[in-house]
Amino acid sequence: MANSVSQNLPLPDGLRPEALRPECDPTSLGFETTDALAARFELLGQDRAVDAIKLSAGIRHKDFNLYVLGHEGTGRHAAVSNLLTQAAAARPIPCDWVYVNNFETPHKPNAMQLPSGMAGVFRSAMQDLVDDLANEIPALFESEEYLTQRRAIEEEFGQRHEEPIAAFAERAREENVALLRTPMGFMLAAMVDGQPIKPDVYEALPDDQKEEIDTKIERLQDHLSAVLRHGPQLEKEHRQRIEALHADMAERVVSLRVQELADRFRETSRDADMLEYLKQVREDMTSNAELFLLSKRNTSNGPFPEAIRKYHREPHFARYAVNVMVSHDGAERSAPVIREGLPSLAHLTGRIEHISEMGALTTNFTLLKPGALHRANGGYLVLDAHRLLSEPFAWDALKHCLQNQSIAITSLADRLSLASTTTLEPDPIPLDVRVVLIGDRRLHMLLTLLDPEFSDLFKLQADFEDDVDRSARNTRLLARLVASCAAKDALRPLTAAAVAGLLDHAVRLADDSKKFTLRIGALSDVMREADHYATLAKRKHISDKDISKAIEQADRRASRIQDRLREAVNRKTILIDTSGAAVGQVNGLSVIGIGNHRFGRPSRITARVRMGAGKLVDIEREVDLGGPLHSKGVLILGAYLASHYALDVPASLHASLVFEQSYGGVDGDSASSAELYALVSALSGVPIRQGIAVTGSVNQNGEVQAIGGVNEKIEGFFDTCKARRLTGQQGVLIPVSNVDHLMLRRDVVKAVEAGTFRIIPVRTIDQGIEALTGRKAGTRARNGAFPTGSINALVEARLRAFAETRRRFGDRTSAPDRQEGKP
Repeated sequence: MANSVSQNLPLPDGLRPEALRPECDPTSLGFETTDALAARFELLGQDRAVDAIKLSAGIRHKDFNLYVLGHEGTGRHAAVSNLLTQAAAARPIPCDWVYVNNFETPHKPNAMQLPSGMAGVFRSAMQDLVDDLANEIPALFESEEYLTQRRAIEEEFGQRHEEPIAAFAERAREENVALLRTPMGFMLAAMVDGQPIKPDVYEALPDDQKEEIDTKIERLQDHLSAVLRHGPQLEKEHRQRIEALHADMAERVVSLRVQELADRFRETSRDADMLEYLKQVREDMTSNAELFLLSKRNTSNGPFPEAIRKYHREPHFARYAVNVMVSHDGAERSAPVIREGLPSLAHLTGRIEHISEMGALTTNFTLLKPGALHRANGGYLVLDAHRLLSEPFAWDALKHCLQNQSIAITSLADRLSLASTTTLEPDPIPLDVRVVLIGDRRLHMLLTLLDPEFSDLFKLQADFEDDVDRSARNTRLLARLVASCAAKDALRPLTAAAVAGLLDHAVRLADDSKKFTLRIGALSDVMREADHYATLAKRKHISDKDISKAIEQADRRASRIQDRLREAVNRKTILIDTSGAAVGQVNGLSVIGIGNHRFGRPSRITARVRMGAGKLVDIEREVDLGGPLHSKGVLILGAYLASHYALDVPASLHASLVFEQSYGGVDGDSASSAELYALVSALSGVPIRQGIAVTGSVNQNGEVQAIGGVNEKIEGFFDTCKARRLTGQQGVLIPVSNVDHLMLRRDVVKAVEAGTFRIIPVRTIDQGIEALTGRKAGTRARNGAFPTGSINALVEARLRAFAETRRRFGDRTSAPDRQEGKP
């Protein structure tokens, strides 16, 4: 027979105050103010990520692009910028790139590579060439040599034009026919006595004489047509001779100037493309010398001398322009590190601009504009992954460029087939760049799963840690990092107490008293706000009071909803008991997150039991308010009941669980232990202390497991109890495994120190139910029975009673059927 147990166990004392908030000692930091620390930005606890960044920056093989993943504020951008800048200093300055005219197919401009720093020089040289020839060629065509040759050509072709006409005119005169020149052309007229006859005289002639004259004139007209038929051919020959003269005259000066340009760049550029281009320029300028004469005739330079006129700016000389895409001037000493904040298609691969002419959109190679890939070519390109993927066609264009190792400029209108105007097909530029994407872990996972090309192009990942161990060395390093951030932002120096307070906040953000958060951005925000309060107080240093005020004010600004929920509890709109005892009722704890602000709130959980067929009803799940993790927790506690009590009888329990006054979704298993306590209380009939709230998940063995947000949950219930008066019989049950995560507010610690509030760690459900009911849970004896009067004994007895009642009920309902079946 089982032994009985004592009743009314006292409430456990719980954790000591020093375990609730392990604060940093300012005296252990080794300085009075951060003035004594040299500002030096060093990454803390990110060795794994730093090694990955260095590998990506240094390896020469393609496709070792990098994805940097981690939370905001962990220093990803600063670390990438610093490490890439260091790596870029060891790499050579890349070449310049320009686009020049393709004289044969103008819609396909040619890309040309130049030595670093030479693109601007070459562009200026070409501009000077055009300006010089625009002055020299017209002067050449005004020289005596040109005028003499031109006069000779004109006289020759004038003579060749007039001789056949003069011979015809003489022949016609012999037949008494005159050749007349009129504004409408040549005209034949009969002559009498050496003079053309007048129309009235002609009409008075006899018919046979008129017929003779008409026949003669018709015959001569055919002859004249044959003579004049050679005129267009003669004019063509004339033009060709003039053009040949122009080309010959222009060839002298053009060849001289272009050769000087070729000799100038022959030493600095060994690229045959430039020499071939200059050859094409020479041929085009020679054959289009009239462009230089047109510029001289049609425009005026006003009061300025012709020698300083900028002819290269005139539209018809754009064919000789040099469009600089990438130029590395003398100020650059390393490979480029480019960060593109808006990685659209045009900003990545460049764009083709258009201008409006006579109502139509036109373009040429001078309207090609570079993108971030052009500027980063030969170096590093840093992009925000989320922004890149949000821009239409930008991600596909980047992958295409990396796969082909070239930059092809295309417009969004062309990709969508919306362009109906003139466009260009410029030469692709070879690409040698290391791309670094910065994003979060979720985006990295989605890219890995959904884009098969991602893993091939981005073979490396730099995963930034969220926290670092709280050791003495890391404490000093983080204090130095805080001092460096303050100096960088031009803040007031911090006192040692202020730094200690900031480090305590770093522990709280890490949700672990053994860790520091590495979200340096969040710590910097606190420092900047604290600096403002120090300014208002006219202090020379940021004190611990300023740090505390900044933290408190940040919480206050985000706590409107938290205050409204707390008000509803205080006014008993939301029912929460913080004193007394109730059967089948317990205060569970949950965390609500709104933006970056999290807070805890208590929720009443109730359980009701009766005889049934072994069904455990989760009301939240039944109405689709329970998430999968919450449903999993309920199924686990159902398995715990089935495997711990009344193993020799069928499960005959019908139970229901619900979060009272819950009107939104419920997920997570952190309330599964509280739900199990409520069920045990309902089955045993022993009331639960309502001054104790519960958090923690449970497994099938009855072990209480760690949960998240333990600090917020404790503080949420503490605020509720404090608003109704602390009695010393209030507290929170937490898993033992969560003790290392405690970093509670100072007012909670003071209440524990004063004995008015308790934090009670438990390992098992039995320990928890003892703290909640004040009665021993009881351990099964060798004979298989629990001690009489223990919680477990009462539960098992209730379940056996349900099974027996169900058996008797089944016997009663089956008896009439047996009687009807008798013969």
